[in-house]
Amino acid sequence: MTDADTLADLRTAADYQFGAGAGDALFPPGDPLTVRRSSGGRPRQVIDGDVDDTPGSSEGDRLVSYGTDGRFTLGLAGGRRIHRAFAPPRHRMVVGEESEPFVREGRNAFAKFVTAADGGIRPGDEVLVVDESDAIFGVGRAELSGAEAEQLGSGVAVKTRDGNPADGG
Repeated sequence: MTDADTLADLRTAADYQFGAGAGDALFPPGDPLTVRRSSGGRPRQVIDGDVDDTPGSSEGDRLVSYGTDGRFTLGLAGGRRIHRAFAPPRHRMVVGEESEPFVREGRNAFAKFVTAADGGIRPGDEVLVVDESDAIFGVGRAELSGAEAEQLGSGVAVKTRDGNPADGG
């Protein structure tokens, strides 16, 4: 299977997981993208740009990793693309400013600081952690539904995978 065929399949999977239009947002047909594969040939990561495709190479910005369960985990670069493609509140958990330095460092976002969340978020979904002005603090996996994150006063709401350093835009 060529990278073009693989990317077409990955676009379909992204549309399924994130909603219509996500595949083209994450993997634009005209953009140079690199697919890193496992030793068995299965796609493992999609990297922005035409870079070294050796597994473990630090070149390029990771858009997504593709799990054996068929679901994507977002990298910060992929989170930015989802952020641009979907209007608030889609895929977002909004946290107060007191969480900013911690989430930007890659630490978890706690429910007591969540001020709003997409009602469609389910535990295990990939989400963006943002502030009231929709600036991205980080990306990660929701541990609570959107409604639970808004209502509960304790517990981890998002296991942050990649923080967005303050100078990272």
